Amino acid sequence: MVELTMLHWIYVIMTLVILMVMIMRRDTIIPCIIGVFLISFIAKRSIVGATKGIFDSFIVATSELIGIILVISCIVAMSKVLEEIGANNLMVKPFAQFIKTPDIAFWFIGIVMLIVSWFFWPSPATALVGAVLLPVALKVGLPAIGVAMAINLFGHGLALSSDYVIQGAPTITASAAGIPVEKIMLKGTPLFLTMGIITIIIAYVLLKIDMKKGKIIGPKVDFDEESNRKKTSNVAKFAAVIVPIAFLLDIATMFYFKLRGGDATALIGGTAVTLMIIITIAEYKRESLDKITKFIKDGFMFGMEIFGPIIPIAAFFYLGEISPIEAVLGKGVLPLGSQGILSDMGRALSSIAKMNRPVVASMEMLVGAITGMDGSGFSGMSLAGSLAKVFGTAVNGSIPVLAALGQIGAIWVGGGTLVPWGLIPAAAICRVKPMDLAQRNFIPVITGLIVTTIVAMLLI
Repeated sequence: MVELTMLHWIYVIMTLVILMVMIMRRDTIIPCIIGVFLISFIAKRSIVGATKGIFDSFIVATSELIGIILVISCIVAMSKVLEEIGANNLMVKPFAQFIKTPDIAFWFIGIVMLIVSWFFWPSPATALVGAVLLPVALKVGLPAIGVAMAINLFGHGLALSSDYVIQGAPTITASAAGIPVEKIMLKGTPLFLTMGIITIIIAYVLLKIDMKKGKIIGPKVDFDEESNRKKTSNVAKFAAVIVPIAFLLDIATMFYFKLRGGDATALIGGTAVTLMIIITIAEYKRESLDKITKFIKDGFMFGMEIFGPIIPIAAFFYLGEISPIEAVLGKGVLPLGSQGILSDMGRALSSIAKMNRPVVASMEMLVGAITGMDGSGFSGMSLAGSLAKVFGTAVNGSIPVLAALGQIGAIWVGGGTLVPWGLIPAAAICRVKPMDLAQRNFIPVITGLIVTTIVAMLLI
């Protein structure tokens, strides 16, 4: 067994500090930067080297995340042009004719939200689906809080935690765990399904019970339907048809050519950019060059706004792997035979503590859920992936299953289904209070997390 060094213990101590900061609902960027500084200082034994290590760690983290940052930015850029020309309404509006009862409204909105979120990310999808289908749902008797729950649980919960198309969440988790992204997506599927099915069914049943008891009464909401009455252009109609077809062809291409991970992400991103350019040129003609620049700028601003705070956090946790820490601090920084700080700690842990699979599954879920308390499910996935490798090594279990479990905990808690400060998009579009939505989600989400953890114990 490799002897643990001061670098190992500094990493462990700072990880505990970061967890404490998350529990106190404070941002973790400063502790993460301090952790990078201390590790760099111990390795380089100089202030200059430690200071340089901070920036170098950012570069390494960015290189790991740049692909997903770019694809999200490209997709949002495309969604901007669709929104501006009114094609987003046309894409979803035909589904409104199928909504006849509150029950159909809940499940239909949820499923549409799930599909749209896989391709457009939950935040843009919330505005896209909510703005069009909320008035229809209210008309058939589904309260606004029910619409918010459907949008929230299917989109920011199930879609974002599984993330099969864009692969943002599994890419971050897999990078930190040091495993291929497709392994998390494959091994994590039973967990994603368990969490989604259990949580959403319980939420639906409790909603129906309270509706029958009269505890939930849909408030009257005045919506401005001018945009729906506004005449849409032929280009918007064309875009509403070609965009879904293009992404369906992407899915077929992924299956046929067995594209996974970065290749699949690149296909989605390239398709989004191509569609944005074609639609913008067709709609704006001479103004298209300036418009394309605007849409690209808006997309990248969104991407950096989401991932800007994640880079410093990921920079610290990536140092637990052998390749990133050597890229930042140079080769030979760890003892001979070391497989990385996390692997070393996992082996050490397995030799001194009788950890079993139920214990590590519970710890992985707990840590994932705690990291989500800052309201950003993504900020905790690097830690979830890193700990999955530690725990998986300690019990000789499945690292992908543990990583998927931690990812579920981080996303469902912090991605926008449980903590009030992460529920603002869905609550705002449905005109309900974030705290009310959080209270409605609490029992279903907590129950789902517990059941999913038990399932994970059997799969590790």
